[in-house]
Amino acid sequence: MEVRARAPGKIILAGEHAVVHGSTAVAASIDLYTYVSLSFPPHSVFHGANDNSSKGPKSMSFLPDSVWFSFHTTRYKPAKVVITSELPLGSGLGSSAAVCVSLSAAFVALSDGVNLDRSHQGWSMFGENELELVNKWAFEGEKIIHGRPSGIDNTVSTYGNMIKFRSGELTCLKSNTSLKMLITNTKVGRNTKALVAGVSERTVRHPNAMASVFKAVDSISNEVAEIIQSPSHDESAVSEREEKLGELMEMNQGLLQCMGVSHASIETVLRTTLKYKLATKLTGAGGGGCVLTLLPTLLSGTLVDKVIAELEACGFQCLIAGIGGKGLEISFDSSS
Repeated sequence: MEVRARAPGKIILAGEHAVVHGSTAVAASIDLYTYVSLSFPPHSVFHGANDNSSKGPKSMSFLPDSVWFSFHTTRYKPAKVVITSELPLGSGLGSSAAVCVSLSAAFVALSDGVNLDRSHQGWSMFGENELELVNKWAFEGEKIIHGRPSGIDNTVSTYGNMIKFRSGELTCLKSNTSLKMLITNTKVGRNTKALVAGVSERTVRHPNAMASVFKAVDSISNEVAEIIQSPSHDESAVSEREEKLGELMEMNQGLLQCMGVSHASIETVLRTTLKYKLATKLTGAGGGGCVLTLLPTLLSGTLVDKVIAELEACGFQCLIAGIGGKGLEISFDSSS
């Protein structure tokens, strides 16, 4: 039996950095996935906890070429884990959370406490209880990687769609619109901790001005959440919604520049997309990383190709992603 799990990456639509100072942020899943397959080698056998051939702890530990997974408290079986991803690493798109979510899901799917139809063909979703369990385990994985994560990345990757986040409280949002974004990876590495610290230092130096910045970001994030949940009845309503979202993205980008987290590479993307009258903002920590450009529904494919060609000529990587789609999914293959 082989189990496969896939979990999406994420973007921050609005509110990054300001969320650390009490403002609202909105995050969304993207239809770029990390895949994990978990299978057992032929003729693999269980080892007892006191067997000299088993050196793993009583839960799980990661070894060079295998993963030991405990089905019971005292028995272990070697398994093969293969991880592949459509997400660029270290770019602020939640690649580590997607690994933690999909790996946790694979383990949960093969545990005795989950009742699943393993004969089902194709991708399927967990129930609410299983999703909650996966999200908790994935958050523990994120703690190992990042120290003190917010929980945004693993929650979006688990449940999909969009979430609103403020002061530690996460609220799942139901999107009523189909959004597409051009994600430009500047390939410029950034130090997230240093960028966060820089915003805090600027806040200490200019408390009143920065308080106003954070309040404005909070208003933008809440308006973004309202727009994406409002129904669109016809083409003109969709266009109006996209125009409003584009304006809010531009406003948010201006405030991020006020916080001092932009970068020359980000400004290059902004100048390029502005020539085509497209709305753009950084996503995540800034200082490089990835940049979002809203692609309106009525935008021609030819124009998108021109934008991508110009950005790639600068050495950037361009990806087109649907926003606010499905979360974690699993599938089984009994022939493996």
